[in-house]
Amino acid sequence: MHCLIGLIAAWLALAGVPAKDVPRVPILVYHRLGPGRTDSMTVTTEHFRQHLELLGKQGFTVIPLADFVNWRLGRGPQPPPRAVVITFDDGHKSVFQYARALIQAYRAPVTLFIYPSCISRASYCLTWEQLSELEANPLFTIESHTTWHPNFKTEARVRSPESYQQFAESQLRGSRLVLEQRMKRDVKWLAWPFGIYDSYLMDLAKQTGYEAAFSIDCRAATFSDPQFSIPRCLVSDDYSGARFLQFLDAAIRKGSQ
Repeated sequence: MHCLIGLIAAWLALAGVPAKDVPRVPILVYHRLGPGRTDSMTVTTEHFRQHLELLGKQGFTVIPLADFVNWRLGRGPQPPPRAVVITFDDGHKSVFQYARALIQAYRAPVTLFIYPSCISRASYCLTWEQLSELEANPLFTIESHTTWHPNFKTEARVRSPESYQQFAESQLRGSRLVLEQRMKRDVKWLAWPFGIYDSYLMDLAKQTGYEAAFSIDCRAATFSDPQFSIPRCLVSDDYSGARFLQFLDAAIRKGSQ
């Protein structure tokens, strides 16, 4: 039945059914929170709280990323109207310090894409103990962001083809293995570092055991998006109040194109 639902959704998109009838799900990407804005990747805690508040007031439903993936892979029902997904990349300690309480208060499920080389090593990152505590909360899901967040374009330029192949495979496979050992469960999703991907990397992700991967090509995700380059939208601290809602609206409109 779930496969049939997915096939019907794909057929509707191809058949020219009005875009408003085809689910378009903005998948939002945050990196770190803080009391004040210290760099381009920091969203203030107050603005993040405001985002969660606005989503509820405007009739959006924050769904687990798993709900979108299962629908996209034809094994689950389509998302509800005005669905949105929240993700955090990297594993910054501010997720534990600032985001955790708000996520709990608003009951907003999130997925954390982690590169494990920084965990319990870099002062700005979560510890394994904190990550395990988050994973024990059903609102949090831990997935892969490669082993140490490389720039694949740079690595491809400076390495021989053989060296690059070995390097890319170790980044994708190694992260999964470490996270699976720590989390005691399968890790199946990947966020591309810097949003960099190509056909080779997408094929490699499939070969190394992932079932879906995510970019930062900002538009709402749909059933027809490639399985290994599902788009997400990077959230800036500039998006507050009406600008946040305009940002969402623009992503949804792009998802119909």
